[in-house]
Amino acid sequence: MSRAVLSVGSNMGDRLGHLRSVVTGFADRVVAVSSVYTTAPWGGVDQEDYLNAVVLVDDPDFECRDWLAAGQRLEQAADRVRVVRWGARTLDVDVVWCGSGQRAIHSDDPVLTLPHPQARHRAFVLIPWLEVEPAATLLVDGVEHAVRDLLAGLAVTERDGVRRTEFSLSGPAGPDALGGIS
Repeated sequence: MSRAVLSVGSNMGDRLGHLRSVVTGFADRVVAVSSVYTTAPWGGVDQEDYLNAVVLVDDPDFECRDWLAAGQRLEQAADRVRVVRWGARTLDVDVVWCGSGQRAIHSDDPVLTLPHPQARHRAFVLIPWLEVEPAATLLVDGVEHAVRDLLAGLAVTERDGVRRTEFSLSGPAGPDALGGIS
């Protein structure tokens, strides 16, 4: 029933391995994977830089909450701890957008707010998303916006702080790889 845009990030431990575990974990539900980008931490907490990417997933049997639950299981498998808001993490999997076909689902549920309320402010989400879905749109305050326009509206320093790396999430996942999730 749904397709989702997942923003993934890591700045602790085997950062690339943690991101690859998401691709491995979602297995044949993965439609597209962006390049890997490095970004400074967001939110004002002193910590190491992040590796970030976007993963597009699709499964006719998944609801939006299923994407969230599956992402949280992958975070738990990576020993994610939630101590400091916007703090360092082994793995962060955010559901940025979820929909049926190209129709976006809107949710004000505090457990899963859709679209992700901060996505429009984060170049580290928008840049990799545009790479894999150039015509992407995002509902902001009830109005549909092209993601490219939202990105253009961000500060140049925010956009320039997202730098493509030579890393790929399609390579071997290494010893921390997870089996498919259900």
